[in-house]
Amino acid sequence: MEKITFNNIHKPGHTVLENELFIHNHNPDMLLQYDSNFIAFKRMPSVQEFEEAHQYLRTFHQKYGQKHVRFYFPDDEELTGELLASFEKDDDFTVGYLELFAIHPADFPDVQEKDEITVENVTDETWNDYLEFQHEQDSVYGINYAEKKKDQHLRNFNDERIKQFIAYYKGKAAGSVDVIIKEYTAEIDGLMVHEDFQKKGIGRRLQKSVMDQFKDKTIILVADGEDTPKEMYRRQNYQYIGKQYNLLKIYE
Repeated sequence: MEKITFNNIHKPGHTVLENELFIHNHNPDMLLQYDSNFIAFKRMPSVQEFEEAHQYLRTFHQKYGQKHVRFYFPDDEELTGELLASFEKDDDFTVGYLELFAIHPADFPDVQEKDEITVENVTDETWNDYLEFQHEQDSVYGINYAEKKKDQHLRNFNDERIKQFIAYYKGKAAGSVDVIIKEYTAEIDGLMVHEDFQKKGIGRRLQKSVMDQFKDKTIILVADGEDTPKEMYRRQNYQYIGKQYNLLKIYE
């Protein structure tokens, strides 16, 4: 398996500033999306360096009406006690971490076919089903966010580097996943199953469709370190690659 790091993970947007300490990523098309408007530190900052970066990003985001700051820290490095102490002084800072997983498609477990579950590539014929399904899921984060995401889904649909899949359960849209294709990797992104169709094997069927279509790639994904799906990925033979701490603050 090729060397995989969090740098392999797709982040929409572009670099607006890079220096010896960090990379600043900005996505003007999705200002409300925390995970594509952020600073990623190249090395662990001191408290003073973090505070300066925080002020820089806060000022930048205020110009665009953005009400958050998001930071990512270097792969597999623990946050220093000094940084943690400074974060604890501000109740609005939320510290979390992500875990990176990878698998070769041949190692994914066999999946029993069920007639009631079908998975299809999103095409002109299935586009409206996919868009309606996404809009319902995205609306949890607000109508404004969901409308902006609609434009992003359309950009992805027209991007040959991204494939969209939709799953049906007895003819009803029940799940979806996007796949970001690079030279050596295919990244599973936004894997979701409607709450009405949980625990029916739909997520596994979606993943199996990805494995079948990208047999020559290393399949990668990121899971919330404090969420339960990561245990599912381990049971499905994904290899744990590493972890990455992150920090979020939302302003009123």
